[in-house]
Amino acid sequence: MLELRPNCECCDRDLPADSRLALICSFECTFCRDCAEARLGGRCPNCGGELVARPIRPPAKLASFPAGTTRRHRAQPCPAAQES
Repeated sequence: MLELRPNCECCDRDLPADSRLALICSFECTFCRDCAEARLGGRCPNCGGELVARPIRPPAKLASFPAGTTRRHRAQPCPAAQES
């Protein structure tokens, strides 16, 4: 079962369990769509894996299987945003 981590590892943006802005890799590293696209090029900076939309857990299941509450941050800063 996915942890549904509560924040972006780059910018610390809140990503509630029902957020359509959350992207994850196969290890559940979690990033907001803005960081994933503008800074990371759709690749996880931790493992190099593809970042994909995190599934939304149905609200009825969140009561029994709540989202994670432990905030995570990368040990090293994410790359700077790429200029257009």
